[in-house]
Amino acid sequence: MGLDARTFASCNNIPQYRKRNISMNAYSLSCEISSENGDSLPVLCSPDYYTEPLLNDLGKREVIDPGYSSRVPDFTVGRLGYGYVKFLGNTDVRWLDLDQIVKFGRHEIVVYEDESSKPEVGQGLNKAAEVTLFLQGRYLSLKLKEGDSDDFVKKMKERTERQGARFVSFDPVSGEWKFLVVHFSRFGLSDDEEDDIMMDDATPVQNSLEMNGGEVSDVDEETQMDLSGPELSHSLPAHLGLDPIKMKEMRMVMFQEEEEIDDFSGTPSRQQWSLGKEYIRPPLQNTAQRMSQRSSSPLARKTPVGLLEYHPGNSDSDSPGMILMAQQNKGMPLKKLKSDGFKLDLKHETPVTGSHSHNIVDAGLFMGRAFRVGWGPNGILVHSGAPVGSNSRGVISSVINVEKVAIDKVVRDENDKVRKELVDFSFDAPLNLHKELNHETEEVEVGSYKLKLQKVVSNSLMLSEICRSYIDIIEAQLDVPGVSSSTRLVLMHQVMVWELIKVLFSERENGGQLRSEGDDNEEEMMQDIKDGPPEFDLEALPLIRRAEFSCWLKESVCHRVQEDVSSLDESNYLKHIFLLLTGRQLDSSVELAASRGDVRLACLLSQAGGSTVSRSDIAHQLDLWRVNGLDFKFIEKDRIRLYELLAGHIHSSLNDVTIDWKRFLGLLMWYQLPPETSLAIVFQTYQHLLDDGKAPLPVPIYVDEGPIDEPIDWSGNERNDLSYYLMLLHASGESKFGSLKTMFNALSSTYDPLDYHMIWHQREVLAAVGVISSNDLQILDMGLVSQLLCQGKCHWAIYVVLHMPRCDDYPYLQATLIREILFQYCESWSSEESQRKFIEALGVPSEWLHEAMAVYYNYYGELSKALEHFLECANWQKAHSIFVTSVAHTLFLSANHSDVWTLATSMESHKSEIENWDLGAGMYIVFYLIRSSLQEENNTMKFS
Repeated sequence: MGLDARTFASCNNIPQYRKRNISMNAYSLSCEISSENGDSLPVLCSPDYYTEPLLNDLGKREVIDPGYSSRVPDFTVGRLGYGYVKFLGNTDVRWLDLDQIVKFGRHEIVVYEDESSKPEVGQGLNKAAEVTLFLQGRYLSLKLKEGDSDDFVKKMKERTERQGARFVSFDPVSGEWKFLVVHFSRFGLSDDEEDDIMMDDATPVQNSLEMNGGEVSDVDEETQMDLSGPELSHSLPAHLGLDPIKMKEMRMVMFQEEEEIDDFSGTPSRQQWSLGKEYIRPPLQNTAQRMSQRSSSPLARKTPVGLLEYHPGNSDSDSPGMILMAQQNKGMPLKKLKSDGFKLDLKHETPVTGSHSHNIVDAGLFMGRAFRVGWGPNGILVHSGAPVGSNSRGVISSVINVEKVAIDKVVRDENDKVRKELVDFSFDAPLNLHKELNHETEEVEVGSYKLKLQKVVSNSLMLSEICRSYIDIIEAQLDVPGVSSSTRLVLMHQVMVWELIKVLFSERENGGQLRSEGDDNEEEMMQDIKDGPPEFDLEALPLIRRAEFSCWLKESVCHRVQEDVSSLDESNYLKHIFLLLTGRQLDSSVELAASRGDVRLACLLSQAGGSTVSRSDIAHQLDLWRVNGLDFKFIEKDRIRLYELLAGHIHSSLNDVTIDWKRFLGLLMWYQLPPETSLAIVFQTYQHLLDDGKAPLPVPIYVDEGPIDEPIDWSGNERNDLSYYLMLLHASGESKFGSLKTMFNALSSTYDPLDYHMIWHQREVLAAVGVISSNDLQILDMGLVSQLLCQGKCHWAIYVVLHMPRCDDYPYLQATLIREILFQYCESWSSEESQRKFIEALGVPSEWLHEAMAVYYNYYGELSKALEHFLECANWQKAHSIFVTSVAHTLFLSANHSDVWTLATSMESHKSEIENWDLGAGMYIVFYLIRSSLQEENNTMKFS
């Protein structure tokens, strides 16, 4: 949401006051981020300097990726209006005082001004860099009109090379001078060099000015009027029906000193450059006189005149104390504009229409840092859209858009209708299953309250049963009528992911010994495991896991094989056999070859993927044919392809055939690597081939198979399939897996980037059995929390927050999130008694619930209920304020004295915490005590 400071600095038509505002924001942000992240981050507090990346972004990256500050790519330091320097490659910016190291002056840059503190070449910031300076030569615009830009660029190139730098470019239009340096000293143009360049190319127009003594005559009124500013027919004042010229006059009244400072500068203002007029330097003697007048009086802002005394038409008034625009523009007739304002052609309707949509706003609001985007409840997004206006005139205005972001795609059917069954199967059923698992709690103190953080604990022996339970929920969801094809594809993929987790990470109890030799066929081994008792040899566990993974892989690609086979011509049985082999369907391939009378091929196929001896024999035979010059034209191409595959040469067999990544992995495991190869070696071999570009990318299921309801903007290597990451996780054998953030991204398993409902459970289960360990996946938790809140399930959202791992850097993260949920969604959870009881059962302090309800009722004006809840949450001061101002007098006038007495006395024990107690509830207590005393005296007198 930050502004591009480099682009901001290079735009000559941006007002100076906006630059000051943004530079001050950069100052506060830089100081703030430096204090938050310690002394290792660079320091930059100069208000008109900036860095890329911004210091607050640098601090965030340092938290996410420790050590990032020691290798920042293309680190950039710049000064607004002067230029910037980009240090090429990775740069160590730790502990750098950028205010003292990098200094920009007029047309120059100095890095390490103090030679004694300059490091060796290549160290610190004394390294290769690309420098960009913004020149503001006073004759630049005149040179362009005379066509001397080529000579000017040539002279700039000579000056660059003379300083030992390499010239890159110079833009005479914008004055942008770019060059490369190997190391740093002082680079740029001195005043003498600038004058030499200007004097060498002095134009006739300039000479005529000098002959006239620098005085300008015959300047027409139109030029003067243009210098006062462009016509503002497109501005916000014009849109509101106001006179833009009057608004500009008012600005000059309020900011006169700034206008005067601009007039005394030796260079034209940015406004004058943008108008394209010939800038005329003021006469030296007039300037000296004006400067003497300025020096004789202090630079104090004059008191602006009230609008009631503002008379723009009175150009003859010369009263000494008035600061009127009419006096400053004496002799310059004002040009009134008649304009209908700026209008937008609203062609694109937003999903939500109404009085708050399509509102035209000022460009200053649009480009300001205060507002760019805002989130409302249930996925409502308010944003300012795209800038409107041409590049030459800048941003004019914007349209405020109110849109509904589809966070609930997962619970919608093919008709885009929310189905209650899908809501239950997507959220309630999995979370109820998660709640039934074993938990351990950690009690943490949050101020005077205590919060119970929860964590699922399990082991690899129970993993198989847990995965089976999740699969049952997904299969039940597949039976819901009306599920879209894209959702069905994702659900089937989630079933296979749970199956893969069970295969790769589950363990089984050892009750004896299992035959580990003589089972060359993996399918026979799997049948023995299913039919026999759960007894096995520990040494056979890798082979058992490999056999289970082989079955999983066959099941994953079975439908792809059948799709390819169904599109073949029945006469091409050799290609049919090859496709069957890509899915490890050996029985079908042997039967097909035998049915066609190809007995020898059937015999070879029966040994496919078995002993490496048969592979070697086939490979040796192919080599003999090639050495002896056998003409392969007499052998079918598809038959040679089969021989290459049976020989273990998978790349030769796939010469002109494209298959998906899972089938390629299967060919690698089944036909190329030895049958006893462990899964870790199989996955690592595939990874090496992938790095070398010799294997298909493991793209997500929705990219690999489709179809999907919405187009996907996909680029290679952006995301990989979740199954692939699980394989890498198994191969690494470490809980600290480096790709966890990419692995648990929503796009690794679904086309919906906002759907985290199932991937969160997969993370939880893997962490519970000790497969992974990470404390920085909060985006995963917050994604599911957003989905639950969108469905109004605040109790489950708080349940998820309590399962977020505790982080020492943010010890109160869970408490902050829970309180925000309670406050923002109070109407939702408080209206359902079941949700409220669930939240209380989670151990959330009841005072937090009462405080949220008190604020809610106070906002809607139900002050008696607000008072009740403020008392319950022990907010005595606020309760007393409502009691005195809104509740007590109503009860008193209604003669409900017992209620007044009860409420007042309930706060009496905390009167030391309440301001003005004696003038509020204390006064009521005194009144009732006096009245009670008088009543007792009257009763005594009656009896006496």
